[in-house]
Amino acid sequence: MNTPESDRELEALRARVAALEAEAARPPVRRHRLRSFFAALLIVLGCVLAPLGIVAAWTADTIGDTDRYVETVAPLASDPDVQAAVANRVTGAVMEHIDLQSLLEGVAPEQRPLLEKALGRLGDSLESAVRSFVHEKTEEVVASDAFETVWTDANRAIHTSVVRALTGSGEGAVQIKNDTVTVDLAPVIERVKTRLVDSGLTVAEKIPVVHTDFTVLKSDDIGKVKTGFRLLELMGFWLPVIAVLLAAGGVLLSAHRRRSLIAAALGFAAAALVLGIGLTVFRTVYLNALPDTVSQAAAGSVYDALVRLLRTTVRMVVTLGVVLAVAAWLSGPGRSATVVRDLWHSGIAATRATADRVGMRTGPVGPFVRRHRVWITWILVAAAILAYVLWSYPTGWVVLGLALALLFALAVAEFLADDPDARVTPGTEGGRGTGDGPDGPSRPAEVPGGGSP
Repeated sequence: MNTPESDRELEALRARVAALEAEAARPPVRRHRLRSFFAALLIVLGCVLAPLGIVAAWTADTIGDTDRYVETVAPLASDPDVQAAVANRVTGAVMEHIDLQSLLEGVAPEQRPLLEKALGRLGDSLESAVRSFVHEKTEEVVASDAFETVWTDANRAIHTSVVRALTGSGEGAVQIKNDTVTVDLAPVIERVKTRLVDSGLTVAEKIPVVHTDFTVLKSDDIGKVKTGFRLLELMGFWLPVIAVLLAAGGVLLSAHRRRSLIAAALGFAAAALVLGIGLTVFRTVYLNALPDTVSQAAAGSVYDALVRLLRTTVRMVVTLGVVLAVAAWLSGPGRSATVVRDLWHSGIAATRATADRVGMRTGPVGPFVRRHRVWITWILVAAAILAYVLWSYPTGWVVLGLALALLFALAVAEFLADDPDARVTPGTEGGRGTGDGPDGPSRPAEVPGGGSP
């Protein structure tokens, strides 16, 4: 016969055995910590590589592609600041090769009164009068449609040569000497000179072929610039993929995948945001470092045009990161996320109930969606992802629009899948309604088949 003391000893022994079994089943703390460490390391590496991946993709797609580059800078032909800077530069080049002393002597007698009248209107000084006249005609050419062709052709030739110079793939109009990238603007000046002659400035015919070196880049480490450009061009596709794969590996390795996904998404968004801030700061530093002879307004317009797609990508990554983080948070077990999901389900259920009251029926569509709801949900998600991947140069608005479209499609699927006959009414089924049960306040009734929005 068992005594109370033996019963207590038996219970203590059973409790001890249960504790040992639970401890044996628990994974080692050291292993768990190593797993968390490597997961965090992969996510951090992915976030660090994210800005470099964005820059690499931009370098390969815009800076390394002549057609894309020309398409990017083509609108600058109609930019007022760029037109003013080009007009000043061309005027200076033309004036350097006009002999003011023999200007009137070389003019035919029958044309001299017309030229004297034109210059006389513009001032008493012969030099200032000629410069003003040249500048006026140059502005007319720069503002014409012909300048767009000149601008596009010149940028195409210059860009092709710059890429060749930076990659070492051949010789062109751009050469690297004494750590300086220079461009021979003779073809550009020849085109502009022809346009000036056609506009009535016949004295431009006497201007010889002008070889002018225009500095594109000057650096004491031009060799490193060439190496970095080539590396970014080669890694344009793979570096962003590597960054995403590292972050995805960290999320899969983590013991708390949802929280890791939120951290990775926000980390990518923060890294892209830092890059965007860096572009703005660098713009100020770059313009302040330019010499006084360079128009800061025109240089700012060129800079903004070149990094426009880069800034668009930054905004897209920030938006995508925030959307993914919000989606992962909403699918979690947190109290706030649960409240949001309950509001979502309740709103759709109320809408469906109203539709039932006015006689709207889903017919055979409702049961079909109800049976295949999981598949339909994954198909909608896959369609949204596919649309994003196949979209050419998606923006932040594209990401937001796809997310809202997916959300609307999921709402429609849940609306169709709602079963009015299976809906639980308040105060029934043992207190599963909104009233209080015997154990305290009960939870709101859930919509059958409900899932995370």
